[in-house]
Order: sequence, then structure tokens, then C-alpha cells
Amino acid sequence: MQLNTDLSQTVLVHAGQLDWAPSPSQGVDRRMLFRIGAEKARATSIVRYAPGSRFTRHLHPGGEEFLVLEGVFQDESGDFPAGTYVRNPPGSAHAPGSDAGCTIFVRLWQFRADDLTPIVVRPDRAENAPCRQGVISTQVLFTGTDERVVREEWGADTKIEIPNQHGLEMLVISGSALHGDTPLERWSWLRLPAGTPAYFQAGAGGAKVWYKSAPLLHANLCPMPLL
Repeated sequence: MQLNTDLSQTVLVHAGQLDWAPSPSQGVDRRMLFRIGAEKARATSIVRYAPGSRFTRHLHPGGEEFLVLEGVFQDESGDFPAGTYVRNPPGSAHAPGSDAGCTIFVRLWQFRADDLTPIVVRPDRAENAPCRQGVISTQVLFTGTDERVVREEWGADTKIEIPNQHGLEMLVISGSALHGDTPLERWSWLRLPAGTPAYFQAGAGGAKVWYKSAPLLHANLCPMPLL
């Protein structure tokens, strides 16, 4: 499967308007945003776990990065409430699920081969950073080589600029905003090539966003198996 694979183009997906598609695990559905491959794929998705649903234990040879949007995500290492940011590095394994149900934003097989540090940032443990004009709060979730992952809250009707030297990927967690004249709503996913202007205006109720400033695909990605 090939979905939104042209990294030279701006891509916007209003994920909240997409139909849910079933995964191989009963009770786990997804809205696909980016994909190269079949079930084993470089992929960015929003994934919904029905109450009591689970995947069997499996490996992540290419790493897994996710943000819990709703509910409580669980695996054998613990419970991860909404707002938790997790990086499971290449070679990690788990059996994910949710007793009460949850929704996550997840990126698979998009780690550098040398990025091997597991990271869990719970909502009350994020590093606060100085705020730019119009920003109410900035929390740095991860920094690495050419990569910075941030969660921000934007004030109502404020104008915001995000530097975009390497490439930018953004998810609206709640609220709304404009990118130019284009509206962004809850769970809108935006991907901008490096150097594309990243100017926004928050909506009347403000906005909470997650974004990653990084190459859209790292040069030394974990290799995918030949299918």
C-alpha cells in the first residue's frame, strides 16, 4: 500500500472525518495517514482500541512512537493515560491493549537505526520550555539528531510560527487553527516539506497540537524487510 508517499508535497488529512478501517486484531481499528507497505509498513496512523481489545505480543524492528490521545493505553510495562508520549526503539516488543479503550497517534518503522533509547514521557513529567509569542505552554517531549518533538497550547486567535528547517509533521490534538486559509480541526494531520512556511492562526477556542521538527524520513532509517 502506498499512501501520501510524496515527501516533496504538503499533505493535510482531516483524520477525524475518515472511516475507521479494521486491523488484523479484533476490536482495533485505524485511520491511515501515511503508509509504505502492507501490514509491515512505514506508517503513521490514528489507532482506536475498543474496551478489552489487545494485540498479541510482537516485535517492533523499526521502532514505534506514539501519543495517547484518549483513554488509557496498556502493555506489560504499565498504564499510559491520555497525554503520554512513548518511544519504543528498534528491537523492542510488547503486547498492547486497553481494558477501558483508548485512541493513540502512532508512527511505525520511522526510527533511525541508531536510535535505541526507550522513552516514556507522562503528562506531568514533560519538560517545559520558554514559550514563543502566542503560545500558552510548550512541552518538549524529545530532542535528538535533527529532531525535536513538542506539545504546545496556543492562545485563542493567536498567530503562530513554527520553524521548519528540516520538515514538519503536526497533529491537532484539540481545538482548531488555520494554516494559511486552510482550516485544521481536531485530529487534522499536516506534513510540510523542509522550508515550507509554517504559519498558523489558532481558532477562537485556541488549540493544542503535537508536532515534530525533523527530516520527514531520516537518511539512516531502519531497513524494511523485503516483502
